[in-house]
Amino acid sequence: MKERVMWIAWPAFLTAGALETVVFALVDPEALRGFDGEPLELSRSAVYTVSFFVFWGATMLSSALTTLLSASPFERNRCPLPVDGRPQACPKPVPRGR
Repeated sequence: MKERVMWIAWPAFLTAGALETVVFALVDPEALRGFDGEPLELSRSAVYTVSFFVFWGATMLSSALTTLLSASPFERNRCPLPVDGRPQACPKPVPRGR
């Protein structure tokens, strides 16, 4: 499980950093306005921090969806319990060749 979380979080972290670099090379944080048209009452550093976490969350969601959709049916349907300790609802292993 830790490995899968790292498959999701680490590329998302790198992508969020690159995305923030590109966005704030083109946009001045102090020129941003809220939904009401008023200037944001956040410092430049606060805008960078909040936007980084928003970018990171969005790219983690994308990576998580990719990881979910790339799982094989075997991975999704396997029972993590040993064969002799499985309840009735846990699927039995299917022999190969069937």
